[in-house]
Amino acid sequence: MAHADFEKRRRRILRRHRRLSRGAEPYIDSTGLVTYRPRRAGLFAPLRGLLLIAVGFIGFKGLVLAHLGAPLYEERLDLLRGGTVVEQAGAWAMQADPASVWVAARIAPYID
Repeated sequence: MAHADFEKRRRRILRRHRRLSRGAEPYIDSTGLVTYRPRRAGLFAPLRGLLLIAVGFIGFKGLVLAHLGAPLYEERLDLLRGGTVVEQAGAWAMQADPASVWVAARIAPYID
């Protein structure tokens, strides 16, 4: 029985240590003792990463669109649209949208 209690306490301490190692914030409990509690994982960290990926992808599409020009870009997309399922998915993802056209218009003077 004592060994089971010891293992339970050890697992609880290790779990708390893992949570605290990801970040902790101090707080004062009701007795005035300063302790640390794990920092809550924010929702904005994954959203920030996804936003950066989206902005980078739009920037890449704008760069390619500015480099090739709209007619050649559409011609290449038409080739992809006639290909395999993966190529069709790539054509769908790479189709010109207002944001990438805007980026291409801003980058085009500097490409030549």
